[in-house]
Amino acid sequence: MKKVSIITVNFNHGYVTEALLDSIYTHNSYPYIEIIVVDNGSIHNPVPEWKSKYPEVIFIRSDVNTGFAGGNNIGIRASTGDYLFLVNNDTEFTDGLVNVLVDTLDQHEKVAVVSPKICYFDQPKMLQYIGYTEMNYYTARNKQLGQYETDSGQYDHIIGKTGFAHGAAMMIKRVVIEKTGLMPENFFLYYEEMDWCDQFKRAGYEIWVNLSVLIYHKESISVGKKSELKEYFMNRNRILFIRRNAGILQKLIFYLFFIIVVVPRNLISYKKNGEPGFATMLIKAIWWNLSNKTNSQYLGYTLK
Repeated sequence: MKKVSIITVNFNHGYVTEALLDSIYTHNSYPYIEIIVVDNGSIHNPVPEWKSKYPEVIFIRSDVNTGFAGGNNIGIRASTGDYLFLVNNDTEFTDGLVNVLVDTLDQHEKVAVVSPKICYFDQPKMLQYIGYTEMNYYTARNKQLGQYETDSGQYDHIIGKTGFAHGAAMMIKRVVIEKTGLMPENFFLYYEEMDWCDQFKRAGYEIWVNLSVLIYHKESISVGKKSELKEYFMNRNRILFIRRNAGILQKLIFYLFFIIVVVPRNLISYKKNGEPGFATMLIKAIWWNLSNKTNSQYLGYTLK
């Protein structure tokens, strides 16, 4: 039986993380697990209290915020599982989740990572994710399939390849990480799981979904559903993703598309919606890419 390390990262939302832990204890029936929680530089250190409340859980405190990838990598380095189930702390488990994902990886040698169906926690019959289309590297666009559809079980039979796993819930084989490396930390927030999936694909592996099992997602707890921080990293990392993964011609066309189409469109939208701070974030995002290499570590912006 494969051992599963369930890894999650907390940042200033201890009550959300506790809800996740409670849901694991309520719904998980897979017997061979370890749970690792990385506190990623929260203002208040919750670890001493948690150690008393959840003695079976492994808690790790980072004094600085290392970002989504950095926090998960801390957990991965400390883990001992054959399979690593990385879940956002703003998710909640349902029955059979771990068992089914383990079976999927067990049965398919070429599958590196598998994600479940994801529904919105506050609207549990609304789908968020049933997979991704492949990336258009000329525009850095792809589609998150199923989003905002009513979930009536219409996709539950789907088990197979998808464009990308979803960073909120993805179970990965340790042997694949040992071959391709840890999650890229220079993204800090957003796009890192897509870059990681591209690394897996280049190594000859496949990305799958198994939609017969479900996880609920509260989404964007750490940065807000719409914020300057999110706008900065979405633009910064969209460019960085193309720089790291696209071919020369694809990059050239993307840069033209971004400058001629994306920047004017976004600036008009920011002005129309009364969001002048977003325009500043867009300029900062572009400047970061002009002044940093593709393998540069995260610099120049601090989560508050």
